[in-house]
Amino acid sequence: METAAATALTFRDAVDSDVDALVALIQSAYRGDSSRAGWTTEADILAGQRIDAEGIRAVVEAPGSRLLTVERDGALVACCQLEHRGDHAYFGMFAVSPALQGGGLGKVIIAEAERTVREVWGATEMHMTVISVREDLIAWYERRGYGRTGQMTPFPYGDERFGVPQRDDLCFELLVKPLF
Repeated sequence: METAAATALTFRDAVDSDVDALVALIQSAYRGDSSRAGWTTEADILAGQRIDAEGIRAVVEAPGSRLLTVERDGALVACCQLEHRGDHAYFGMFAVSPALQGGGLGKVIIAEAERTVREVWGATEMHMTVISVREDLIAWYERRGYGRTGQMTPFPYGDERFGVPQRDDLCFELLVKPLF
């Protein structure tokens, strides 16, 4: 039986004609006032852009990388990046339309992403990095089976392609989930 969140979802790889819509979706989920409609906003810790068209195209065109788009009734509602890295896969650029956040859609998408990397690439783990001060988001991932590693990498201060930090303590923490 399909859940309400999974009803009529279409998963497909992004193509070049999706780039503008994907930039708008990702930006709306993380930055600016529109992001405050959902719970994944980074508006209080980062201003500026979250991604640009070049960044999307790089993911779409890279070998061993997929930008999975999620549509409902023909409308783009979510996306995530999947990257093959040997025995594990990287999960990133996860965005759900702010108006649809909190309804279970994210759980369905991450489960599909995990299934995909297991079946297509034989990945035994999924890795992701999350801004370490995003405690609510990290807790959400922990409920999905991801574990904190304590392994930190610096935030790219000064590179506005990733946003304009509103605080000076940002770094990324690696989260890992075994895929059985």
